[in-house]
Amino acid sequence: MTPLHALVAEYLAHLRIERGLSPNTLGAYARDLARYEAHLSGLGITDLDRASEGDVTAFVRAIRTGADGGRPLASSSAGRLVTSVRGLHRFALREGRVAQDVAAGVSPPAAPRPLPHALDHAQVTALLGSVPAGPDPVALRDRALLELLYGTGARISEAVGLAVDDLDLDGRSVTVLGKGSKVRVLPLGRYASEALERWIVRGRPVLAERGRGTPRVFLNTLGRPLSRQSAWAILQRAAERAGIDHVSPHTLRHTFATHLLEGGADVRVVQELLGHASVTTTQIYTHVTIDALRETWAMSHPRAR
Repeated sequence: MTPLHALVAEYLAHLRIERGLSPNTLGAYARDLARYEAHLSGLGITDLDRASEGDVTAFVRAIRTGADGGRPLASSSAGRLVTSVRGLHRFALREGRVAQDVAAGVSPPAAPRPLPHALDHAQVTALLGSVPAGPDPVALRDRALLELLYGTGARISEAVGLAVDDLDLDGRSVTVLGKGSKVRVLPLGRYASEALERWIVRGRPVLAERGRGTPRVFLNTLGRPLSRQSAWAILQRAAERAGIDHVSPHTLRHTFATHLLEGGADVRVVQELLGHASVTTTQIYTHVTIDALRETWAMSHPRAR
């Protein structure tokens, strides 16, 4: 038995006896550390005190790619394994078995940030056009809500929290209260302003008569303020009628940002419109537009193939 193997066994015993971990958790630790032990052994390291931070970092790369002969791990599984390794090194330092904790500075791999899902122009047209036309107050409300979400990129909480006084239909703008109680003024396009005007003038008074009076722009069929859940359901019904899957209120916010950038808008302008505290948050949308540009280039340029 090598000093490394003996130390791993001692650490597992510590987890079982002193930490009281369950058999399933202990089994996961044992598998993780067996893979780490095999990695170090392959480097000729049989004593943890001889391992370096570079060896630990190399192990993290190996488990992500499967270069150590094991199954490649996703970031979440790799993160758990790195936690096991760091726990072993902390234990070894505490017990005086190593001179320093070389794993302390090795971070678990960051989970890849998923690119936002955005609708294309045809899908947006189908979604907005799926609301029945006519004087029905519910239909007028639904169309106004969807036009507002796509036309301004407002969060669903900002939309349902709007008061009538927040609308400036003559000036074609709306004032929203965002995260951190930050106020921002958003421009309204012709489609959104006209849909809101039809709702305010012809639809909202009908539903308002059923309630006790509220300044909110959007009302439910009882004349009360529309909830976030009800607004989400409105979007879901419209998406089903349009034959579009996986649409959420945030999808329209993503779509708003993506279409602006595709149209040539500056990323900092989009940042202000979305109410992001940092432009870094907004820059995730630039990856989407770059992918679209790359696809067009690949299909059009004679040297792309």
